[in-house]
Amino acid sequence: MGIVTADISITLDGFGAATDQSLERPFGSIDESRLHSWMFDHGDDNAAEVAAIVDAGAFVMGRNMFTPGRGEWDLAWRGWWGEDPPYHAPVFVLTHHARDPLPMAGGTTFHFVTDGLEAAMALARAAAGERNVAIAGGASTINACLAAGHLDELRLHVSPYVAGLASGSRMFDGVGPLGLEPVASRTTSHVTHLTYRRPAAG
Repeated sequence: MGIVTADISITLDGFGAATDQSLERPFGSIDESRLHSWMFDHGDDNAAEVAAIVDAGAFVMGRNMFTPGRGEWDLAWRGWWGEDPPYHAPVFVLTHHARDPLPMAGGTTFHFVTDGLEAAMALARAAAGERNVAIAGGASTINACLAAGHLDELRLHVSPYVAGLASGSRMFDGVGPLGLEPVASRTTSHVTHLTYRRPAAG
């Protein structure tokens, strides 16, 4: 049986995105070039961490990871990634608005789950089989998984700058007291990779 993992790029002050998301700015007014420089500009230096993000048999993500839209669906919108998203597996998108499954190239199919996190997790575990389930973000969805006890391994990719936002999508907001076991860290001039696991029961 696989485990449940999550990867997220955050600033030093814990933000994964600003609140003013738009079609032109998927992460809002946060400086995306600094947030994800380690991945897109320096991918060769971080190849193992980049590969691990999509090494799963199924994925769960919040609606804002899939679309900048709110309310009823714009059915012409097919995600941020073009016709061949990087997941190549079933992706379960949390939403309040039903939509038919959206098959894409490369084996990715987006399924839109209106019954909440527990239902999405059950579907993802069944689809993943013996492989891992990955929580694809954003921070609020990862926080919900932490609070519910679903997450086994959390991988933070911390960019060396402070966003200074008044509000936004921030790691650990609303999670409450939580003990995690640090198991790995690696630092380059562009990012610090931190891996934590949930302590074994007992």
